Amino acid sequence: MTTDRPRSGTVLVGLDDTPQAWLAADWAAREAELRGAVLRIVHAVPAVSAATDPEGRGETDARVLDAAAGVLDDARARTAAAHPGLRTDAALGHGLPAEVLLDASRDADLIVVGTRGRGGFTGLLLGSVSLKTAAHADRPVVVVRGHTERAAHGDVVVGIRDERDEDAVRFGLAEAALRRTAVRLVHAWTPMTRAGLMVPQVSQVDAEQRLHRQLLEHAARPAAEYPQVHTETVLAIGSAAGALVEASEGAALIVVPRHPPAERLGMRLGSVVHAVVHHASCPVAVVPA
Repeated sequence: MTTDRPRSGTVLVGLDDTPQAWLAADWAAREAELRGAVLRIVHAVPAVSAATDPEGRGETDARVLDAAAGVLDDARARTAAAHPGLRTDAALGHGLPAEVLLDASRDADLIVVGTRGRGGFTGLLLGSVSLKTAAHADRPVVVVRGHTERAAHGDVVVGIRDERDEDAVRFGLAEAALRRTAVRLVHAWTPMTRAGLMVPQVSQVDAEQRLHRQLLEHAARPAAEYPQVHTETVLAIGSAAGALVEASEGAALIVVPRHPPAERLGMRLGSVVHAVVHHASCPVAVVPA
């Protein structure tokens, strides 16, 4: 039987010196405390080449490294003051921030990023760095946004697309167990008959609804592994993105599965996940399906 005892492992957070990044770092520290894990703070600096700065490379490198060391020292001090006893380490990476973060995450259990920054780990409007990390990581990524103070009070919402989403469900259940809160499993659907010109037949709508209810119940099976977590299933009619963004209003965390793109050139996050990470009112966990 699964228990809610703290787990071990590593929570990795990408950090620059923006307010949004510090918000993400604080959320990651609280998550590490809940898990009994190590908090790893990673800061990236650009690689300076001789071609870019042939004469002043040494001086430029020294200034960049001094500034980076200051960011990491500040992070250690802030974390120690706010979370005494939390095991913390810090690392400096050279290169593009998203690539540094993905490389550093190889032995991490969870990656945490912010939503906005100055081209560093948090990108612009959840742009290059956060989006790339959420789209390419092979483990869960939490984008910290919205009302993070709900972490101790709200429930955990998990978006369900199909039967392949049991990993996202398990992640949500484990997070709820750590927080001693409930889980809402949300699946949204739109009757296919509405897309045609004919008036929907009640029997057809009922049949479709039964199929979607079966899908939701199938994806909810991991709830049996967490008997201490109250689990509610919600079958909503309408837009999946709209239903999840609305559900995020009272949530501590929303969990969405990331499926491979249907087409080679499709969006790696998918339209629903893309909408949720941009518009949710709480932190969003993107879990590879």
